[in-house]
Amino acid sequence: MDASDLLRGTLLHLSDSSMVRTTIEKAPVSRAVVQRYVPGTGVADAVEASARLRATNRMVTIDYLGEDTLDAGQAAHTVDTYVGLLRALKARDLSQFGAAEVSVKLSAVGQSLPQDGERIALDNARTICEAAEDAGTTVTLDMEDHTTTDSTLSILAELRKDFPETGAVLQSYLHRTESDCRDLATAGSRVRLCKGAYKEPASVAYQDAEDVDLSYVRCLKVLMAGEGYPMVASHDPRLIDIARALASRQGRDPDSYEFQMLYGIRPDEQTRIADRGHQMRVYVPFGEQWYGYLMRRMAERPANLTFFLRSLVSKG
Repeated sequence: MDASDLLRGTLLHLSDSSMVRTTIEKAPVSRAVVQRYVPGTGVADAVEASARLRATNRMVTIDYLGEDTLDAGQAAHTVDTYVGLLRALKARDLSQFGAAEVSVKLSAVGQSLPQDGERIALDNARTICEAAEDAGTTVTLDMEDHTTTDSTLSILAELRKDFPETGAVLQSYLHRTESDCRDLATAGSRVRLCKGAYKEPASVAYQDAEDVDLSYVRCLKVLMAGEGYPMVASHDPRLIDIARALASRQGRDPDSYEFQMLYGIRPDEQTRIADRGHQMRVYVPFGEQWYGYLMRRMAERPANLTFFLRSLVSKG
């Protein structure tokens, strides 16, 4: 394990630390720094960020932060927030033709509840899908830790019976993902491929960054050769170039796949990709529960940690 892998493991451990979380959340400048990655806490903040991105020809997927809820009332609140968000996007003419869609973590809408969690999550996700359909857009189901993968894919299959454009997320660091890509690379299937951002055991996930990248490329080959709609979620210039080459080799039109990056990361490259005529979508998170999201973003790309720490030191 090299230094970057060690740092990644440390950051993922910190994402679960309540003591470190409290310290960072109370730091006077934390909120200002976090705004680079999370545009705000309310629906209006997410809508305004989306409008700014759409003005530069970038598409959007919006995530209301929160996960692993064990409270049915909180799950219902999350559903209501998504419904309100979709109505607001529709009112601003931002959502038509999928220009602005939403990303949903099933554990935030009931999947982790001790009784009937999967059924509750399916019902709640269906409500969000109905609101998205009314707004002229789609939903993508975020993938979480490996213990939820089978449940998430099962719920996805049910939703696609009525909402066939519901998107899936697959993570290249899991050993199983190349096989999952084969299963999902079908006509009409939208699949976001990312590296993965949870601390997973070696029994189910690659631990070395190079192995994760090699898996990513193998998965990309499957998705680009398939009949679905690949969504290439990466900030790595090498993987972006490989994705373009694979798409060209398969004779794909620019509108038959898309690139995705996180809000606040490589924004200039985002606009360059869009300006070159490629589909470029930005993942926009909002809400109070930003700590776990932030730590996982640091782990995915430890260079981001330098920016965060420098900001704390220079303004603290």
